[in-house]
Amino acid sequence: RTYEQLRAALTRLQRTTLESDAVYYDASAGRPFRGHLSVLASVHIDRRRQNDRNQLALFATLTNNEPGDARVTISAPLRSNIAAHHAITLSAPRFFALSSPVARRLYRLLEVARANGLSRWRVPLERLAEQLPLIQRFPSHLQRVLQPAHEMLVAAGLLKEASFVQDAKAWFAIYTLGPKAP
Repeated sequence: RTYEQLRAALTRLQRTTLESDAVYYDASAGRPFRGHLSVLASVHIDRRRQNDRNQLALFATLTNNEPGDARVTISAPLRSNIAAHHAITLSAPRFFALSSPVARRLYRLLEVARANGLSRWRVPLERLAEQLPLIQRFPSHLQRVLQPAHEMLVAAGLLKEASFVQDAKAWFAIYTLGPKAP
């Protein structure tokens, strides 16, 4: 059953396709990517023979009595971005401590801003709604949806401050980033 669950999860991830409309940067081409890309290029899981199971008692760290190998290959576009340092690191404990999906998505965007050397990020509210993505279009509705996420991110120490300002007819969200997660 463990192999079945692992195989099913990795196969789903292999079939996952991401769509980018110049949002994802392709480091190998040196330009924003437009189109579809997959997360995993290949997945291969092997069970070992029954006589190999007896060897597991020699390894105290292995609690499962089903030995096997899983080989996963990350797709080439993702590998090239990782190699070119076009990737960010999130703090898993901080990420999973955020109970709101909007706060989690906003945390990822804020870490990209931090990786770009920003301590303060000003973004048009309309653009932020596209990036998160949010279905609300009116500034007052977007502010109402974002406010609980802002409070959560400030309480978690990921933001020092979050505010909304209007400049002429355009609305902006302004974020003052907190210290980098340990």
